[in-house]
Amino acid sequence: MRNEYIPKVLKEYRKKNQYTVNDVSLMLHERSIDVAPKTIYGWESGQANPSADMLLTLCELYNIENILSAFGYSDTENFHITAAEKDVIEHYREHPELQEAVGVLLGCRPRRKVRTSINSAKSSTKKS
Repeated sequence: MRNEYIPKVLKEYRKKNQYTVNDVSLMLHERSIDVAPKTIYGWESGQANPSADMLLTLCELYNIENILSAFGYSDTENFHITAAEKDVIEHYREHPELQEAVGVLLGCRPRRKVRTSINSAKSSTKKS
């Protein structure tokens, strides 16, 4: 699925940084990434999309800090927590020794199979 913001954002941020397409091509070459200026023009015109790795590299070059927001995504969209839920999360993080048990209780993690000494004793007596 294509993101219609990618071409516009790449061009906008390149210009904000006062880079030419040739500058970007040279900066990428310094990172051992060979990209022709024509390819960069293609990304900025929407004729092609950079790979995910290349997009992240360009974001780094262009000093794009909030990548999701820059490309039209919201990292908080459709995700809201109450004050009580936030409190539970903070307490959960303070007790790593209980996190596995909480995960099992909530069905987030599979229960580990634990061999008890009774089961071990039963199986060893049956073999004898």
